[in-house]
Amino acid sequence: MTISLFLLLALLLADTPALAEGVAATDFRGRRIELDKPAERIVCLLESALSGLYMLGAEARLVGISTNIYQESVFPYYAAMDERIRERTLPTPGNWDFVNIESMVALQPDLVILWSGQEESIAALEEKGIPVFGVFIERFADIHREITALGELTGTQERAAELLAIARDELEAVQRKTVLGEGEAKPRVYFMWDQGPLETAGRNSTVQELIDLAGGTNVAADSELEHLVVNLENVLVWNPELIVMWCNDRLDAEDISELSGWRSLSAVRNGQVHELPDPFSCDFWTLKYIFTVDLVARWCHPDRFSAKDLEQLRADLLNKLYGGRLGELPSLSYGTGDGP
Repeated sequence: MTISLFLLLALLLADTPALAEGVAATDFRGRRIELDKPAERIVCLLESALSGLYMLGAEARLVGISTNIYQESVFPYYAAMDERIRERTLPTPGNWDFVNIESMVALQPDLVILWSGQEESIAALEEKGIPVFGVFIERFADIHREITALGELTGTQERAAELLAIARDELEAVQRKTVLGEGEAKPRVYFMWDQGPLETAGRNSTVQELIDLAGGTNVAADSELEHLVVNLENVLVWNPELIVMWCNDRLDAEDISELSGWRSLSAVRNGQVHELPDPFSCDFWTLKYIFTVDLVARWCHPDRFSAKDLEQLRADLLNKLYGGRLGELPSLSYGTGDGP
């Protein structure tokens, strides 16, 4: 899986010719974005790309961000890296769902980054001559593609290559530890979205890739859907050995045993219900997916990993990705037991 991911990345890099002058990259709509010079005034309303810009060290070029960045779940992290966010002075002309075109134009951006599905906003901005880079993340390879493209458009190609090397090395280290011997079976994993205990992910999803890379088997892989709602009877038949919860404000890992019918599940009986600690650290629409893969791999195969402190693991990875600019991180909980 890791090898194919990086082969695809190599092909993407080979298919990105340089301009005689200026910079260029192809976005997720297949549109080639060409700039006379690396972008200097960027408005980014998509957090996956915003996170990438901070990893690239290009945050000083930001003149506008998403309203979502001022939400409590991610605000402390970005505030630690950017005084303008800490003081709430960086403008917010919209988010992934809404764009205030007038406010956007007033910021005089030379590059705007939006979700590629915001077609009306993209068209309105392009009509005004403002370059728009559209993003759509479906696979982990798309995250690598996004980092590569942003590196091109900001003139930070060397840092982009460094970030992708970090991801490659981390994934290879995990996969070396999760190779199964003859007769060994992958643990059955149920992923639970925060919208409800019966909301999960099928095989056409980043969750599927996450579980595959961690050395598990997605019990809902028979469904082609990215996000699906199942019946309790499905979960009981699957009888997962591990339940991984997306960050949840309403339920803790300990609460799952109190749900009607869930106590009989192998994962619940054996204390193998774990909640991902927070949306920023575990965001698998960014390169931070490598931390989530590592966490889930440790829960899938606890006997194959050293007893490393998970907080130290998280700090080490985030410092590599953000160049040590996050400072002291808030402590997190890792669900039912803190694992190995």
